[in-house]
Amino acid sequence: MSRAFVKEADNDWLGDVEPKLEELERYLARENGGLAISLLRNYTDPESGRTIYEMSNGESYMVDEDNRWRVV
Repeated sequence: MSRAFVKEADNDWLGDVEPKLEELERYLARENGGLAISLLRNYTDPESGRTIYEMSNGESYMVDEDNRWRVV
């Protein structure tokens, strides 16, 4: 996926956010003009065994094998 779709500023990338839910929520709030984005639900992906986080912004995220957030 192109980083252009997950970039806020020249040095602020989704993949650079610490792999903690609180940090993802903070990043997403900044991306949405300060509006709080929260977890709707989470579940385990049967293929990868990783946790998928469905957020109130309509996107789902997971921490990949490189320990970085990515959009699912």
